[in-house]
Amino acid sequence: MLVAGFAAGPLRSNCYLLAPAAGGPCLVVDPGEGAAEPLAGALAEHALTPVALLATHGHPDHVGAAAELSRAHGVPLRLHPGDAGWYDGPFEPLAPGEVEAAGLAVGVLPLPGHTPGSVAFTVETGEGGRLVFTGDTLFAGSVGRTGGSGSDLENSLRTLLTLADDTVVLPGHGPATTIGRERAANPFVPGAVQ
Repeated sequence: MLVAGFAAGPLRSNCYLLAPAAGGPCLVVDPGEGAAEPLAGALAEHALTPVALLATHGHPDHVGAAAELSRAHGVPLRLHPGDAGWYDGPFEPLAPGEVEAAGLAVGVLPLPGHTPGSVAFTVETGEGGRLVFTGDTLFAGSVGRTGGSGSDLENSLRTLLTLADDTVVLPGHGPATTIGRERAANPFVPGAVQ
C-alpha cells in the first residue's frame, strides 16, 4: 500500500494520498487550503489518479482545495452532512460504516466534538498494518479544540481508544503517532497513564 502525506496552507494541515500501489487510483484525505499544488506534484510523482476525496471534517484548512480538485478530477468530496455548512461545493454525504474506492475498504468512525461532523477513517494495509486518519480530533500529544461539546469530544477519544495499540495515527496536523503511544502518554486522552 502507498501512503503519502504533506502539510499545506497557512495552518500546515496534513493532506494524505492512499492507494493500493503507485500507478493507479487513489483516495485523497483532507485536501485543504493550499493543497492543490503539492497534491498535483505528489499525484504526478506516484502516477496516481484520484477517484475519491474524503474529509475528516469541514473546516477550510481540511477542505479548501476540494471544490477545485473535484472539478479537475470529476470526483465529489465525501463529507459528513453535519459539517455541510462549512463547505460550499458539491459533496456526497458520509455515513458511519465503510466507503469503498480505489480498491480500498475505508471504515468511517463518527467523532463529533471538534465539529459536529468530524469523522476518522480506518484502513487495514495489505501488509497487516492499521491506519487511522483522525483529522483534528487526536494529535500526537494533544487533541483538537472543541467547536461543540466537550463531552462529545471525550466520547470520541474513547472511541479511538478502542483501536489496537499498534494502529498508526495520521492526524490533521503534526507528526504521526500510534494509539498505544497516545493511550499511554497523551494528557488529554481520557484514562491516559500520567
